[in-house]
Amino acid sequence: MNTVIAFIVIFGALVFFHELGHLVFAKRAGILCREFAIGFGPKIFSFRKNETVYTIRLLPLGGFVRMAGEDPEMIDVKPGQMVGLLFNDEGQVNKVIINRKEQYPQAKIIEVEHADLEHRMSISGYEDEDERLQRFEVSGESFFIMDGEESQIAPYERQFASKTLGQRTMAIFAGPLMNFVLAFFIFLAIGLMQGYTVDKPVIGELTKDGAAIEAGLKQGDIVQAIDGESIRSWKAVVETIQMHPNEELTFTIMRNNETFDIPVTPEERKVGDQTIGLIGVYPPMEKSFFGSVKNGALETYMWSKEIIVGLGKLITGQFSIDMLSGPVGIYVSTEQVAQSGIYYLMKWAAVLSINLGIVNLLPIPALDGGRLMFFAVEAVRGKPIDRQKEGMVHFIGFALLMLLMLVVTWNDIQRFFL
Repeated sequence: MNTVIAFIVIFGALVFFHELGHLVFAKRAGILCREFAIGFGPKIFSFRKNETVYTIRLLPLGGFVRMAGEDPEMIDVKPGQMVGLLFNDEGQVNKVIINRKEQYPQAKIIEVEHADLEHRMSISGYEDEDERLQRFEVSGESFFIMDGEESQIAPYERQFASKTLGQRTMAIFAGPLMNFVLAFFIFLAIGLMQGYTVDKPVIGELTKDGAAIEAGLKQGDIVQAIDGESIRSWKAVVETIQMHPNEELTFTIMRNNETFDIPVTPEERKVGDQTIGLIGVYPPMEKSFFGSVKNGALETYMWSKEIIVGLGKLITGQFSIDMLSGPVGIYVSTEQVAQSGIYYLMKWAAVLSINLGIVNLLPIPALDGGRLMFFAVEAVRGKPIDRQKEGMVHFIGFALLMLLMLVVTWNDIQRFFL
């Protein structure tokens, strides 16, 4: 049960902050955001605040921000259609009733002759048997009412396509960007609460049954040399120990301003195809605000680099598709990490957030990177690519991504459960 909760919290946070980036910068650009959703499929929970409906959906496979103009409008007013009109105090139409007009006896019923609800924001038509064509101005903040539910009408200046290339680019790029920001703040929090490792030749916490504690090493000992070789970093301490399994090493350490030698024999441990030495010590830790900030930025950079290198190996064939993990694999890994403690779980969440940000920036149709690629082409050619053609490319890309997700999920099931 704890694993389920941890998975939901981590996955939900990653998707929430990713979509929040899209939402914030879209709203800053003046784009009408109809829905902010976590998950796909049927709605489980929803509420409206200002212009946006916030929803939680059944399938926890991601999320989305539905911006006006990205998809064809669900409601279209055509000539010959009978609609009801409600007006604001300025005499402008602020509600267009599509059906169930009998529930609005105060509405003016017209047969539509012409409607422009994007640019001129007007609607013309005939009332009852009146043969005089009437034209009505539509408010910039007006709504369709269909099946009793309101849906805000989006004038062109509130639609995604009306914004500058820079504004559209930032609205899309902000999603992955927020994943990197989230990872940085998680690493920062770990540093402030637990501390962060420093590359100093100082003995950190010792395990209860390791070779170090048996030999007499203590937390805080400063390692000056090993077998007469000067040591200046924790990295050098680790490398020397790992290279000498089952070999006695003489540690020259300083403790309370006194220097003396302690013999330590690293235990042998098999890691993959290698045999290394271990003595049961953790790296030295420090706590400070500015140090935590620096460590958060460094951890975010190092893990980003590591993931990019891994993706490069996948592309070049050094890694196979069988090594990829989907939701099932992530769930199993979360269960294993959760058993190690809250700080390991937090670090796991940060790494997943970076991974989500990088994957979304790949120039693959249907991902944020694919859309940014089309913006780059637009910048070069000076005009956008036909929306229908771009939409078809994204649709095909989404279908292929879903197919890949099914293959990866099946591989996870076979690997972990069959």
